[in-house]
Amino acid sequence: MRENGNIAVFDSGVGGISVLRALVEELPHERFSYFGDSANAPYGEKSEAQIMRLTHGHVENLIDHGAKAVVIACNTATSVAGASLREAYPDTLFIGVEPALKPAAEAYPGGSILVMATPVTLALEKYHELAMTFDDTCTIHAVACPELADRIEQGKLDAPDLRDLIESYVGSYRGKVDAVVLGCTHYPFVVPAIREVLGDVEFFDGGAGTARQLKRRLTAMNELAPDTQPGAVEFSSSLDTPEEYALYDELFSMDL
Repeated sequence: MRENGNIAVFDSGVGGISVLRALVEELPHERFSYFGDSANAPYGEKSEAQIMRLTHGHVENLIDHGAKAVVIACNTATSVAGASLREAYPDTLFIGVEPALKPAAEAYPGGSILVMATPVTLALEKYHELAMTFDDTCTIHAVACPELADRIEQGKLDAPDLRDLIESYVGSYRGKVDAVVLGCTHYPFVVPAIREVLGDVEFFDGGAGTARQLKRRLTAMNELAPDTQPGAVEFSSSLDTPEEYALYDELFSMDL
């Protein structure tokens, strides 16, 4: 029993902070250690071999520093490296994220659903298997958004160029979809800009579901932190600059 251990949250950069927020809300007494590999972001445009190498290297370090669980708060890293991480560290609890297509399809049976994700996520067999599950119940439009995660890493999320980039990816779907699945953990931070482009649609992301799954697993393992323990969040980054940590703090506290 390691109820006093920390929960490591890993992402290719700032995107996983959207998942971290959901984790803290669901598990307020846990101690979270967030690591963003911002120096190598984004993963969604790297090769599978690069993603595997980076993810395994960073996760090994997090486990060595006492993590009782690891949340892979990156859709791309989960899809590419999740299975091999579980095999390499069978005694560690891993919770990954995947595009929230199931709740979107259940909310809009017979509807039209737009999936925004990185090129790597959409190219993997894991995504295609997931999408095929709902092919008969709704119409799914998958749109790769290269450069969007990288642009979000730069901050300044209300800048016109960011809105223009989103327009170039999904502007043709305005008025044609019922819901949007945010298949990259970076994307919740630009929902206002996406809504400007697409209009009044419902958004789905995997953060809340990931948090609930982590709580269920920790409860079953009897490793939840005691209610008397004050929760905490600690940030670290491979891009170790004051400006990067300021962006982490900004995203963690911003209204979504």
